[in-house]
Amino acid sequence: MKIVKIAGVTAALALGVAACGGGETTESAPAATAAESAPAASGPKFAGQTLTMWRLGDSNPPAQAYMDDLNAEFQKVTGATVKLEWIPWPQVNDKFTAAAAGGAGPDVTEIGNDQVPLWVSQEALSPITALTSAGDQAQIPKNLFGLETIDGEVYAVPWGAGTRAVLYRKDWFEDLKIEVPKTWDEVVAAAKKIQDEKGSDVDGFAFNGGSDANHLLGAMAWSEGGDYAVKEGDKWVGKLTDPTFKAGFETYTGLVTGGLSGKSRLTQNTTDIRTRFANDKVGMYLTASWDIPGIEQDSKGKVKADQLAFFPLPAKTGGEAPAFFGGNDIAVWGTTKNAELAAEYIKLATSKQWADRYAKDGGLLPVYPDTLASLASDPVQAPFAAAFAKARSFPADPNWTEAGETKAVLQNAARSVIEGKASADEALATANKELEDILNQ
Repeated sequence: MKIVKIAGVTAALALGVAACGGGETTESAPAATAAESAPAASGPKFAGQTLTMWRLGDSNPPAQAYMDDLNAEFQKVTGATVKLEWIPWPQVNDKFTAAAAGGAGPDVTEIGNDQVPLWVSQEALSPITALTSAGDQAQIPKNLFGLETIDGEVYAVPWGAGTRAVLYRKDWFEDLKIEVPKTWDEVVAAAKKIQDEKGSDVDGFAFNGGSDANHLLGAMAWSEGGDYAVKEGDKWVGKLTDPTFKAGFETYTGLVTGGLSGKSRLTQNTTDIRTRFANDKVGMYLTASWDIPGIEQDSKGKVKADQLAFFPLPAKTGGEAPAFFGGNDIAVWGTTKNAELAAEYIKLATSKQWADRYAKDGGLLPVYPDTLASLASDPVQAPFAAAFAKARSFPADPNWTEAGETKAVLQNAARSVIEGKASADEALATANKELEDILNQ
């Protein structure tokens, strides 16, 4: 899930685990007065109070039913009512920006995990560290809090996860008698066989060099033990020139230099690849299950879900490659006057019962380990569960999107190598300095 950054910071594309939509929203409820906030003489502690909650995207029947049930349970437990607002994707940035600037935000909001550092930098979220160390929430693996933890404080709780695996044409694999790859060498062999049979204009494994390129590059670099940057004191130190990152970078650029993907498509992103996939021009690419409805639409019904399947991206070094940990969090808005009530809402929403259902109803991965492990036998979810078990995050800095998307630091480095304008060492040295300058500005 991505939110467009506020003016003066950078602009990001709206890509992610939920589709963009339109529609109007209503204004947030005014803050409760002291009299309204006072607990009732008898009954639940928060009886008579109202909590405003923002959900992002457009409502759909499963999501609305979930929220209705969650809010009814919350009212039963606390006595407080919930004012739910759905914020369509095109309006999310404006709503968050206006709320951060003017103080008229919600009490609780859903938020994309990669946007937490940005809004913390705008002082728009309240720390909720203590909430994560007790109860069900203590079971959520600590590695899932990489983007949510800033300077030792936790500002959001993972609610549901999204990650990526390799989508492939199952019908092509069956026709060409290709076994599902379990190693990187098998991926390369499968891609070449697809090109031999389907034509040289087909990408056997599509190179992503667009706005979301780092989901593919990151997986390859992390699998070699590399990383983008690490925080040393109060400074980010780039690691792009380390041999481990370079190894993954060369596997990434090798998709094109090795002929598995066309040189004419160096800037294509997942949406562009999806369109080509739907038109029989791609055999495999890294994405998630949310692309399947778009493929059916782009192909005008010629490519259907039963012709497709996923497998975990194999690491060149063996096993599954780590995937980017994307997903949705829930957080307390910084200007809430109902902080205690907001914390109670997050406790309930991210309890195992309600977080598991949130993930299931939303087509996401659960954040609780035992529920995730149970997906190993699910043919649809198993590849994502395997990838998610090693999930990693990009640097938890509000300027990461500027480096990763707007200024396309790594994408430019890759193109310079593929086009023969620089060696990998030269390109990564230049990119490393640019990355450090952006993250430390």
